[in-house]
Amino acid sequence: MLGRSPAPPTKEKKPSGFSMLLLHVHPRMVPAEALAFTRTCGLGGMAVVLLVLLAGTGALLLLGYEPSVERAYGSVLSLRETAVGGFVRNIHFWSANGLVLVAFLHLLRVFYTGAYHAPRRFNWIIGLLLLALVLGSNFTGYLLPWDQLAFWAVTIGTGMLEYVPLVGPALEAALRGGADVGPKTLSIFFVLHIAILPILGAILAAFHFWLVRKGGGVILPRPSGQGPAPRPSLVPTSPNLVFREMVVALVLIAGVLLAAAGFDAPLLVQANPGMSPNPAKAPWYFMGIQELLVHLHPAFAVLVVPFTAIAFLAWLPYLRYGEVPSGLYFHSATGRRTVLVAAGTALLAIPAGILVNEYVLNLPKLLPSLPPAVSNGLLPVGILALLVLGFFALIRRRYAASRIEAVQAMFTLMVVGFVVLTVIGVLFRGSGMRLSWP
Repeated sequence: MLGRSPAPPTKEKKPSGFSMLLLHVHPRMVPAEALAFTRTCGLGGMAVVLLVLLAGTGALLLLGYEPSVERAYGSVLSLRETAVGGFVRNIHFWSANGLVLVAFLHLLRVFYTGAYHAPRRFNWIIGLLLLALVLGSNFTGYLLPWDQLAFWAVTIGTGMLEYVPLVGPALEAALRGGADVGPKTLSIFFVLHIAILPILGAILAAFHFWLVRKGGGVILPRPSGQGPAPRPSLVPTSPNLVFREMVVALVLIAGVLLAAAGFDAPLLVQANPGMSPNPAKAPWYFMGIQELLVHLHPAFAVLVVPFTAIAFLAWLPYLRYGEVPSGLYFHSATGRRTVLVAAGTALLAIPAGILVNEYVLNLPKLLPSLPPAVSNGLLPVGILALLVLGFFALIRRRYAASRIEAVQAMFTLMVVGFVVLTVIGVLFRGSGMRLSWP
């Protein structure tokens, strides 16, 4: 009797081209626990979506934009007067500003979940560089419409470099292409905005994503932060993660389109170098530094304080903490408590300090014999440093906080303080940079 012929072997289904592309970004399987929206809030994916929107709308805007002082404003005005051109410009504007916010929130998420520790330390540095490139791209694009808002914001922003000791004037002249903001500045900013910064950003972003995958993806909680993390249960990336990412992307795109439909990108009258607006303000993401200029000696406001903060951020992953991060937001219940205390302290202390400096205690007037760099720079910054160190010691003692928890509190104090300075500079500075209600 003849037996049945063996069934032909089944061929394994090959992933589609789209799936292969996704598998270069994500592994084939991901931990089920990593799929919770609160684990990452989708911020990394949001940044990618906004970058794609910026690239697409930027390419379309280049079809009508003319990068010259004589024709830049007119070309933007012509784009704005057409329904499609104005809408595309609005999408570009809101995507750019949204990217600054999303990148900042992503940095906070990474920090507060402890994802900046080994083996992700170097990726934290790459992330800081990417944030700097995002700010640089926004700043260079700010000038391109060549209206009053753009011209004077860039004049103020580049003028801050003048206060950097020794190399400041040279940096300012190099960025402007001369002593003042003019045609050369527009050419420099145009090339930086459409070519140099996007290329650097693409390279760093690819490296950033590769390091995320190499580091094991999203950091997951572990019991008490000690010992190895429990073995996660794995699920296929597609459709589990892919579907969630698509939903976040579509919601974000819808939000950008609604903002673009309801709110036009600002465009004032054509730039007039002889007529400065009052007040002349830097772009909103640099207003915290401009607010510092109101209170401190320029060298300290532009160089000492910002570079100290940058050094602190870069140093964070390489501190010795003596414990493993838990992977939970704020590390622990004590961490959450100290973060709230730090945020509340900054929300109260920064406005109070500004009011005292504005109306009560003016050190340069009280100490006229001292050089301004001392009375309005070294002395207040030294007092501020002592207060911050005292706050750190108080947090450690009062709440028995670990080093991770205490550093979180310091980070929160710095970030919330800068946000408060930014809000005051944007909303509460009127004519002559005097305090006023919005």
